[in-house]
Amino acid sequence: MYIRVKRNKTTYFIQCEPTETALSIKQKLHSLIDQPPINQQLFLWPSSDVLEDSKTLADQKVENDSIVALALRKGCTVTRWHMHSYSLKSSKGAPILPRPVFVFFIASFGFYVCYLSFNQITLENKKEGNSREEQRDNICRKPYVPREELSYVHFPKPTSYSRGECSCTPVRFFVIVSMQRSGSGWFETLLNSHPNISSNGEIFNRVDRRKNISSILQTLDTLYNLDWLTSAAKNECTAAFGLKWMLNQGILEKPEDIVGYLNKKGVSVIFLFRRNTLRRLISVLANDYDKDAKQLNGTHKSHVHSIEEAEILAKFKPHLDLSTLITNIRNIEKAIRDCLDHFKSTRHMILYYEDIISNSNALSQVQEFLRVPVRRLMSRQVKIHTRPLPDLVKNWEEVSSKLNGTEFAHFLDGSDYVK
Repeated sequence: MYIRVKRNKTTYFIQCEPTETALSIKQKLHSLIDQPPINQQLFLWPSSDVLEDSKTLADQKVENDSIVALALRKGCTVTRWHMHSYSLKSSKGAPILPRPVFVFFIASFGFYVCYLSFNQITLENKKEGNSREEQRDNICRKPYVPREELSYVHFPKPTSYSRGECSCTPVRFFVIVSMQRSGSGWFETLLNSHPNISSNGEIFNRVDRRKNISSILQTLDTLYNLDWLTSAAKNECTAAFGLKWMLNQGILEKPEDIVGYLNKKGVSVIFLFRRNTLRRLISVLANDYDKDAKQLNGTHKSHVHSIEEAEILAKFKPHLDLSTLITNIRNIEKAIRDCLDHFKSTRHMILYYEDIISNSNALSQVQEFLRVPVRRLMSRQVKIHTRPLPDLVKNWEEVSSKLNGTEFAHFLDGSDYVK
């Protein structure tokens, strides 16, 4: 699970388990803020309950995506994120020192702490050229993540704007690799409903961005530097940033160079395909027809947001060309196999459209793969073709006869699709 540790305007996403202690969280924060656990105090927000070092997070009601406030002891004062000052309470039955001795002890300790703090400040001031941003960068280079995942954690510095309070929030890069009419548009709207995920659409649908490998890599550099401003921008700190890339948009033309770039850049890959290739083919033909017919008041829409619009588009039944049907299905499945083979060395997960619909845990697994807090994702898009296959194809009897007895006969019953 993840918790959000806040101090002033900075938020740290900490990966942890319910069985970990508060002291363990402080040790993780030590690598981020250069403050030892003894100088840290954690409070559960909004109850302001102090998290005890020896107790587990579960025992102290710290759950996934909980907000924890961080207070630091610095010099002679204690600072904190919108919380009250430390309260010092004497334990019952403890021996009470004589007042003069107690005052002398407190004063001596205070002077000692102030002396150490003054020396530390003096040494820091001697370092020339260390701006606040550079100091923050030094902290951000030390995120607490498992060693095997360090290459997938980034702290981009956009040239077109400042990340401000988000500059110490680690970002993970991803790419959705898919095919048209495979549910990728719907899937992307689901991801973008998460406050910490930004997916920026099919940026390679423009030919000039993929005319050669140099233009492809340059476009990716701009995107992953977070200099790609789209409607996917977030009010909260982005923790996962990526794009959608179709197989017919240049990704398979120079696979070795692209795989090398993704591995070097630390980009995670989400493969999204359809198991029932026949249903995808029907959707492609229906969408191609609407590009010319423009059935929705003279407007072509690949995706709709109302049942009424979906029913209008679903009325069209394409006529499938039997002479090329099996060849087309085989070519589609070969392209998918080739893609998976080329990109098998990347950090990736394989997802099928049918699984998102039938498996309630599929989207949670995607969020865990991207290392973001698991949320309930939503989309306004409405599915167009929901009826049984015989009601979607004009020459269904001929199609059924053609595929029966072949390796694609299982597409006919639609058993791998659950509404």
